[in-house]
Amino acid sequence: MNKWIKIGLIVIPVVMLAACGTFGSKKQQGGGAPVQGGQTQPPESATTMPVAPGGGAEAVPLPGGGAQQEQTAPAGAPADLMAKRVVYFDLDSSSVHDEDRAIVQAHANYLAQHPAVKVTLEGHADERGSREYNIGLGERRAAAVKQMMALLGVSAQQISSVSYGEERPAATGHDESAWHLNRRVEIVYTAQ
Repeated sequence: MNKWIKIGLIVIPVVMLAACGTFGSKKQQGGGAPVQGGQTQPPESATTMPVAPGGGAEAVPLPGGGAQQEQTAPAGAPADLMAKRVVYFDLDSSSVHDEDRAIVQAHANYLAQHPAVKVTLEGHADERGSREYNIGLGERRAAAVKQMMALLGVSAQQISSVSYGEERPAATGHDESAWHLNRRVEIVYTAQ
């Protein structure tokens, strides 16, 4: 019996490592419809969110709409980009996709023109990996969006960030389509 325990102690970690081996892979993409460049975009309903998704920071109304409604774009900002408040990421990555840069830029332009408005960037990860790793990954993702906004003229005092890691999933499934929706940063307007 002792022999079987020793074999089990060797086999179980090897199987777990093999299952987690996709962390370094950039080839694995999330659910949704494929778009140009090999990237995938989640279903349209998942790309627009109310101001305070997931019970985060207190919601405040922005010009053109209520706090829990899809907002209309402020003057000079494309309505479709301002309505999108979520930036998605590849597996084990904190690099903003080219197609999501326009979303970050639209919000950064609005924030730069309205210095009294503040946002919280909520970093998230999928369920794979340890709790500590996913908190760190959520922080790196929020920091990447924050850095982009800062480079586009947003004051550091307007942006705060928090990482929830895997604790607040947008989708509860245990497959790539759910994981893709959970690898995200939510832009939450908190003060005006």
